[in-house]
Amino acid sequence: MKTKILVSACLMGFKVRYNGSEKQAIEETLARWQQEGRLVIHCPELAAGLPVPRLSAEISGGNGMDVMQSTAHIIESDGTDVTGHYQLAAWLALRAAQDAGCHVALLTDGSPTCGSRAIYDGSFSGQRQPGMGVAAALLAEHGIKVFSEQELPALVAWINAHDAA
Repeated sequence: MKTKILVSACLMGFKVRYNGSEKQAIEETLARWQQEGRLVIHCPELAAGLPVPRLSAEISGGNGMDVMQSTAHIIESDGTDVTGHYQLAAWLALRAAQDAGCHVALLTDGSPTCGSRAIYDGSFSGQRQPGMGVAAALLAEHGIKVFSEQELPALVAWINAHDAA
């Protein structure tokens, strides 16, 4: 059976990001995987009912796992605490991945939800820091391997190794 991959909808060209844009990263590999029926395209933020467009949001006081443990918050650029919406987004991403049998995810880095290697630092100054967003952290905690869009070659190697096993 071919490995299923949870993939951020914005990476597939859907205009679901906070500012209504997409972050298309489709390469031949992603197009092939889509044709093979491997991809589970999901936007956790839309699934949680957040609108498009929406204010930018950043994690304040920690990282995604801290938010999931309610020791950090996700704040919009106007100061509104939207932690609960993003916690729901993380749980819905996990549910989508588990329901589809995904063991791996390709997510948008930098996002307070999907960031897997870096997230914004909560100052709304464009500064990034190492860390995971809420969905990436929850997926990883539940054994789902998470890759950022910059790690597509590593994901290809991971898929090839798991399909061969």
